[in-house]
Amino acid sequence: MLGELFIRVKDILMTEGALTLLRRIFEYVKPLFFEYGNYYLYEHKIEERDEADFLPEIKEFILRIIHTNEEADGLAKTMGVDFRRRFIRSGSSLYRGAVAFCIFVNGEIAHISWVALSQDAKNTFDSLPYRVDFLNKEVCTGGTVTVPKYRGKGLMTYGYFKRLQYLEEKGIKVSRNAVDKNNAASNMAQAKFTPRIYAEARYLKLLFWKYWRQELVG
Repeated sequence: MLGELFIRVKDILMTEGALTLLRRIFEYVKPLFFEYGNYYLYEHKIEERDEADFLPEIKEFILRIIHTNEEADGLAKTMGVDFRRRFIRSGSSLYRGAVAFCIFVNGEIAHISWVALSQDAKNTFDSLPYRVDFLNKEVCTGGTVTVPKYRGKGLMTYGYFKRLQYLEEKGIKVSRNAVDKNNAASNMAQAKFTPRIYAEARYLKLLFWKYWRQELVG
């Protein structure tokens, strides 16, 4: 386990630099002690959409949907790149049932995002306590990260389109997710799919103490 973690830390250091590594370490450990944010809670109705309306600016890319660590192992052997080295929690998320949507550009991971079909899977990338009715064909999306050099190219929007398309094929009716109000890029990407903001929420966590307030909109 420690050897695998060292490999991932080394990979981030070599590809993104020391400052990014420190930021990623901080982001990794911070939720254990402190979290704070104001959020929009989105509800997406699953419906058919035209892929041409959501294509990224980058023309040469590969998208892969990964359900298990075994699939990730096979992909790593085929492509020569293991996205789990870049995104440290990915192995645990796959093990607990989350589905990864990975976009590769020029032989490297450029974007990752997640779908949860269960509460346990949701907890691996989204700790906010808003309700998702998994038993009645609702799901959660989140955990979206685009590698800095590929930001602003539309990968987030396309990745979200592919997630909603995937859910449509599975007969899912509603997708829910939370976005920090200050995350302009993510909120702009959400708006392209005309979701409903059904609530606004405030979350504070300090060690073992948690505060959550959610107010319905409209």
